[in-house]
Amino acid sequence: MTPTVALLIPCHNAEPWLRETLESALAQTWPAVELIVVDDGSTDGSLLLAHSYVPRGVRVISQAKAGASAARNRALRESRSDFVQFLDADDLISPDKIARQLALLAARPLGTVASCAWGRFTTEPSAARFVDTAVCRDFTPLDYLVLAGETGAMMHPSAWLVPRAVADQAGPWNEALSLNDDGEYFARVALASAGLAFCGDPGARSYYRSGLPGSLSQLRSDRARRSQFHSLELITRQVLAAEDSARTRRACAGYWQRYVHDFFPAPADLMTRAEAEVRRLGGSVGRPAMGPKSSALARLIGWRQVWRLKHLLHG
Repeated sequence: MTPTVALLIPCHNAEPWLRETLESALAQTWPAVELIVVDDGSTDGSLLLAHSYVPRGVRVISQAKAGASAARNRALRESRSDFVQFLDADDLISPDKIARQLALLAARPLGTVASCAWGRFTTEPSAARFVDTAVCRDFTPLDYLVLAGETGAMMHPSAWLVPRAVADQAGPWNEALSLNDDGEYFARVALASAGLAFCGDPGARSYYRSGLPGSLSQLRSDRARRSQFHSLELITRQVLAAEDSARTRRACAGYWQRYVHDFFPAPADLMTRAEAEVRRLGGSVGRPAMGPKSSALARLIGWRQVWRLKHLLHG
C-alpha cells in the first residue's frame, strides 16, 4: 500500500509568497499527497488565493487568528495521512523531496524521521545558501539535540518528514510559544523517534525564506524573548529526562549560554535566570557569533559592551 503524506501549511498574511509555496507542494512527484492550508486570520488576500487552489485538490480551513502553532495543530488534527510534512506559507521544497525521503525510510526502522539539506534564500531559491551542514548526517535523537546545544546547528522545519505515529507520540505544537516553537516541537519529535535519517539525495531539498521585513522586530519583542526562554526550559527538561549526563548537561548549558548571547542586554530578569541555568548545568565555553569587526572590538571591551552598543544603535 502506498504511504500517504500530509503537507500542512499554516498561513497568516502570506499572499506575496503563498502561490509559490502551493505550487511547490503540488509539484511533488510522490502521488499520495494530502494538502491542507489553515488560514490563521489573514487580513490580506491569502485566503482568497488559497481557495483558488481548491479545484486542484487543496483543502482550505479558515480560523480566527490564534498563531502559527495553533494553525499547525488544526491541520494536524484534520489530516489522515501516514506521514507529516510541515511547510510554512513562504517556504519551498524540491519536487522529489518527499519521494526521496520515503525511499530512504523504507529501508530504516519504523519510527525513523527523515531530514534533508536545507538552504536560506530571500527571493530566488536558486540562490539559496546551504551552510548549516553539521546536521547533514544520521543521528540518534540525543546526539542531534546535543549537537544543537553545543553548536547552535539546526534543521529547518520543512526539511523533516515525520511518521504520523511519531507525531502522535510527540504531541501537538505548544501554542503558548511563538519564537522557537519549532525547536521545542522537533526536540519532542526527535526524542519520540527511532532515529534521524539524513537523505543526502540532491533531489531532496528544503528552502527557507529568510530576511523578510518584520522578522528582526519580532525577534526583539518581549513576547518573543520570553517564548524562547520558555522553549529552552522545556527542551532542557526533555533532554535531561532522556539522559542526565555530563554531555547532555554541557549541551543544555550551551542552549542557555546562546540565549544570553542572542538577547543580551535585555530583558534583565531573563538574563539573570539564563546565566543561573548555565552555572547550574556546569558552565559553557560558548562564545557569541560576531563578524570580524565586532570580534576585534570585543577583544578590547568585551562582548557585553559590544552588544550594548549595537542595542543602542539599532534600538
